[in-house]
Amino acid sequence: MNFITIDKNDWAAGIDQLKKTYLVFGPVQDENGCQIKPLAPDVQPEMGAPATVMSPKSVLFPQTEKILTATLDESSKDHHIMKPVDKNDTPRAVLGIRPYDAKAVQLVKLNFDNPDYKDPYWCDAYDITTFVGVGVNRPGPCDFSTSAGCGPFSEQGLDVLMADLDDRYLAKVLTPKGEAWAAACGFDTPADTAESQTLFDILQKEAEKQINTAISTDNLAQKTILDLYEAPFWDDVAFSCINCGTCTFVCPTCWCFDIQDETKHQTAVRFRNWDSCMSPLFTHHASGHNPRESKIHRVRQRFMHKLKYFLDKYDQGIMCVGCGRCVASCPVNIDIREVCNLMNDYQKDK
Repeated sequence: MNFITIDKNDWAAGIDQLKKTYLVFGPVQDENGCQIKPLAPDVQPEMGAPATVMSPKSVLFPQTEKILTATLDESSKDHHIMKPVDKNDTPRAVLGIRPYDAKAVQLVKLNFDNPDYKDPYWCDAYDITTFVGVGVNRPGPCDFSTSAGCGPFSEQGLDVLMADLDDRYLAKVLTPKGEAWAAACGFDTPADTAESQTLFDILQKEAEKQINTAISTDNLAQKTILDLYEAPFWDDVAFSCINCGTCTFVCPTCWCFDIQDETKHQTAVRFRNWDSCMSPLFTHHASGHNPRESKIHRVRQRFMHKLKYFLDKYDQGIMCVGCGRCVASCPVNIDIREVCNLMNDYQKDK
């Protein structure tokens, strides 16, 4: 670990230099708000922009991804044989990622990269990606990251953590990937370690003071799954839900996907697409049976997975980093903070 100082007057030139050897992603404002996007040669990341509407999970897990392809031309000796598509193995750098989004990547990693199963598409993308985060000096009103195992200056999952100091960035280089990123940008002005760490600590404390909303999770691990599943509050929680799926698409830890094959002329392609547990089709069987046919089943599944099943399976806390996107984006004001506290405080009648 080491600290470097980056003068903002040198920032654009450094990022332009980075683009020669990296695919660079960063926050960009468009008609739909601030989004993490690949940066064109003439575009700089908008580091001072507000939190992105969508999380950066699409960098590793695209909303639609070609994974296999085959030719249907029977004159070809390898016809009807699915083969991997060509991949771009150029190193990637994600700039301006918020600490809670970096923590979310680590939670998703538990699903896609574990001793029982390694998803080659996700793992390959992760291995070539460098995460350059920026601390959140002014957390938003929906941010509850400090009570979800994260925080505005959390380092988990980051290769570099930067602090915005108006005229400069103070960067804490945490990993060899981070060192390679700094070298590729030409950022090499050292900063005093003790003074820099003290400043980071001060900024962290000041930012955490501004977070005025929280969840309680201390009792969840001791709760019985069936008791929570049969709790009487699910009807009220699900009452207003319209099953739009917005909560799952903006969530940085949702990983559900569907596989579809499509053909055009003599070419077949297998795609992996984001899916949502809030969709009635998500669990629809070919037989016609649907084990989650009503919205209460789907709403309950979402929150039980986030706040109970995941916690029990991985013992890594809840499947939520407190970014607040689902709270801000839900059109009917369903609030995961309220649901979490309901589950945490629930006592079955004896």
